[in-house]
Amino acid sequence: MLLIHGAAIRDTFFLRSFGGIDKALRAEGYDVSVADTDGFGTVEGNAKMLLGQIERLAEEGGGKVNVIAHSKGGLDVRFLIENLGAGDKIASLTTLCTPHRGSPIASAILKSPRWILKIIAFFIDTFYRICGDKRPDSLTVCEELKRLDTGEKSAAPIPGIYCQSFSSTYRKGARKNDFVMRIPYAFSHYFEKNSETDGLVPRDSSVFGIYRGDCLDGSVSHSEIIGFMTGREKKEKVFSFYSEICRELSEMGF
Repeated sequence: MLLIHGAAIRDTFFLRSFGGIDKALRAEGYDVSVADTDGFGTVEGNAKMLLGQIERLAEEGGGKVNVIAHSKGGLDVRFLIENLGAGDKIASLTTLCTPHRGSPIASAILKSPRWILKIIAFFIDTFYRICGDKRPDSLTVCEELKRLDTGEKSAAPIPGIYCQSFSSTYRKGARKNDFVMRIPYAFSHYFEKNSETDGLVPRDSSVFGIYRGDCLDGSVSHSEIIGFMTGREKKEKVFSFYSEICRELSEMGF
């Protein structure tokens, strides 16, 4: 099993990209690795980083790899499969809150003057380079995440790979549980008033392959689903959710 994080997240200093979820799964006996990709690497750049790791895991395990990808990580994996020929190394792809059709937050940011965006991107890229990113490019990442109006109801599944997706919903009455998401949540509802969202990604954008609905009942934000800014009780439910995915895939023969 390979866990792949999204944008702005990476294992660095005292932070863990999946908040100990990988450690909890290993304790249950699952063979789990966490992707070593840039926090603000482009989709193509991160996909190329993933290629070597996927090939190594497939060789060491003697079979195909199951992938759980959060947020932009799902786009990285799709590029890896669709453009870098790694489909024969992957058995299943589970995406969590992945913006397959983009995010209104990215679209809103890109309406700012270009010179301001370049200055902000410079400081973000410099910080992430210090944190370990090899090729950070936050402005390009933002452009890759802008809202898409393709007319399609969902992203097409990938032939030969079991594809499933989950969303999550950040509910108004529970916003105090994750104060980090308050601002993007407000912007999401300003631009798409009737859209359910996890704070960053609208529910309809999360749909890919077999759509399984929200990962948990109740309010779960974009960051809480990876164990970040999550209270103890909810964190246990989040950990159980990942455990259940692993159990289901195992029972299905993946």
